[in-house]
Amino acid sequence: MTHINRQNQTAMGLFGPLLLLLLLFSLPGITGCTATTEASSSDDAVKTSAGGEKEADAADEEDKEEAVPVEVAALGTGRMEQVLHYSANLEAEKHVQVYAQAARLVRELLVEEGNVVQRGDILLRLDDEQQRNNLAKARSQLAKSEREYQRLERLFGEALISEKNMSDATYDTEQLRIAVAEAEREMTYTQVRAPISGTVTARLIKLGDQVSINQHLFDIVDFDSMVARVYVPEKNLSQLRPGQVARISAQALGEKGFTGSIDRIAPVVDPKTGTLKVTVAVGRQAGLLPGLYVDVALVTSVHHNALLMPKRALVYDKDRVFVFRLGEERRVERLLLDPTLSDRDHVEVGAPLNPGDQVVVAGQAGLKDGTLVSLPGDDSATEDQDNLTAEQATAQVARADGSPS
Repeated sequence: MTHINRQNQTAMGLFGPLLLLLLLFSLPGITGCTATTEASSSDDAVKTSAGGEKEADAADEEDKEEAVPVEVAALGTGRMEQVLHYSANLEAEKHVQVYAQAARLVRELLVEEGNVVQRGDILLRLDDEQQRNNLAKARSQLAKSEREYQRLERLFGEALISEKNMSDATYDTEQLRIAVAEAEREMTYTQVRAPISGTVTARLIKLGDQVSINQHLFDIVDFDSMVARVYVPEKNLSQLRPGQVARISAQALGEKGFTGSIDRIAPVVDPKTGTLKVTVAVGRQAGLLPGLYVDVALVTSVHHNALLMPKRALVYDKDRVFVFRLGEERRVERLLLDPTLSDRDHVEVGAPLNPGDQVVVAGQAGLKDGTLVSLPGDDSATEDQDNLTAEQATAQVARADGSPS
């Protein structure tokens, strides 16, 4: 009996867990698990739907045309000059070197470099003792000869001397007059005078020097005669005439500008270079010096009310010039240009452009006719619009929920 009870207890120990599992599956909680599974499947469907909408939005964004960012500038009117640019060294047309005409000791220096002198002014004096003596001797002999000539002339009038005696007296007197003139000329050589009016630019001797004949003593420059000589191609000959304005500048003097004018145009063309020489009168102007390297701009034509196009807006395609004009709906129009005059920053243009038209001045590389563009201010305006749309959407959601906006 005891043995049978033990076997029953062993059987109950084996089947008890199985009965417990059957009871658990028969409880209502199993249905809740099924509902949870169904809810999860529903959430997955919603997520899948939302993902499909995002993919559709992304596809729409890819299909949307992207605007090219550019910068534009409005066309205006102003003064336009046609200019021919050249370079040259300034030179003075009146520039002389003064030489010694007598071999003497320098006794007195009267001028220094930088002094302004007039024609005929004495620059230096040489030792003139010997010349003074020679001149005094010649004058004395001439005076004696003239007195003797007067005496013989009276005697000849009284027929007391022969004609030959009178002729010899005349000859002797003339020779002495020539000697006096020569002595006076030698005397002038001891005073070195300025051959032109101008400024002493070089003094090559000093007090006490022994100079020789033809020794270089001074340089004198007339700054009023300063010119720039440029060589212009023959094709531009018809654009030039005496009196035309020229602008002068020099890198050594910074941004300071000077003015000049065409003084004369050579009547021949150099067959080797195909150019002709144009002399531009510059004159005396503070800062300009002979030998200075300058830029010369010859103004050949002036338009006072020209339509000005910035050069940075131009697009070159082989030998043609184009510009992109901003049109409606932020699309650009490609226009062929035929510039007339030009300066450093602008070119003059005509129809079909008008004052106030906006042209692309940056970002035009790669643009085509009809390309959609955006301006620097468009990005901030789009951001403001996006922010406003988000705020409006939030307000709509709040109103739908019944919560205060």
